[in-house]
Amino acid sequence: MFSYDDYKEIIRIIQSTGRAMGYEEALRRDEFVIMRHDVEYSVERAYELSKVESSMDFCSTWFFQWTNNSYNILSRCHQDMIRDMKERGHHIGLHFALNGLTDMREVRRQIAKEMRILSDMFGYEITQFSVHRPSAAVLAENIKLPNILNAYQDDFFTFAPNITPDTPLKVKYMSDANHIWRYGYPDEENITGFAKVQILTHPFAWSEKGYDNRDNYAALVQEKYQEMIESIDNECKDFCEYKEEFLGAKLVAPNEADRRKN
Repeated sequence: MFSYDDYKEIIRIIQSTGRAMGYEEALRRDEFVIMRHDVEYSVERAYELSKVESSMDFCSTWFFQWTNNSYNILSRCHQDMIRDMKERGHHIGLHFALNGLTDMREVRRQIAKEMRILSDMFGYEITQFSVHRPSAAVLAENIKLPNILNAYQDDFFTFAPNITPDTPLKVKYMSDANHIWRYGYPDEENITGFAKVQILTHPFAWSEKGYDNRDNYAALVQEKYQEMIESIDNECKDFCEYKEEFLGAKLVAPNEADRRKN
C-alpha cells in the first residue's frame, strides 16, 4: 500500500480526472484534486517520490519544515534537491511547526516570518504553508494571510470537530498519517466521487518496495544512519579509517557496552 507502484496508481487516477492542480489554481475552481506532501524526517525520500511524479509528468506541492530535527533544508545538498524539484515544476511551501505556540496572533506572525526567511534563502517567493500536527484550535481558526495560502483554509479543507462517515464535507480530505489512510483510501471512488479533493502524503512512508510501518521505520533509520556517516566522512579527514567499520558493524550503545563489561 506504500510502494511506488501503489503511488503511481493514485497518480494515474488523479490524472484521469483532469482536475489535478495546485492551491493557487484550485482557489478559483469549483472542482479540483490537490496532491500535497508534508515532509517529515527525510528530504531524500521526498526527492525520490518527486521523481516518481515527474516520471508520470505530474507535479504537486511539497511542504518543508525548517525547524525539523531530522533534516536541514538550508544545507547545500537539501537546497540542491529542493531547487531541482522546483525546476521540474513542483510547488514548494513551508511546513510550519507550532513548537508550542498557542496564541493565534503569534502563530500568524511566526508563519509570515518563516515564509519571508525561506523566500530570502531560496531566492523565490514562498506563498503556501501547511501546519505540522495542527490542533483543533488551529484548524478552527481558518488562518488566512495576505497573499499567502493555507492548505487548511476552508477553500481546501473542511473542518469539523467530530468527523463521522455522515459528516457533510465541502472538500474530501485523505491522509496517510501514521502509515494509515485516514478518511478513506485515495482509490477511484474517493478521488472521482467528490468535486473537491485534497490528498496528503508523508513521503517518508513511501519507498520502492512499500514496507509495513515497522520495517519502514527500520529502513528510514538505516538511511539516516548512513547519511550521518557520509556527512562525517565529508567533514573529517581522520574518519575515513573508521568509515567501513561503522557502515558494516552492528553498533552497541555505549551504556549497553558498559553493562556487558560488568
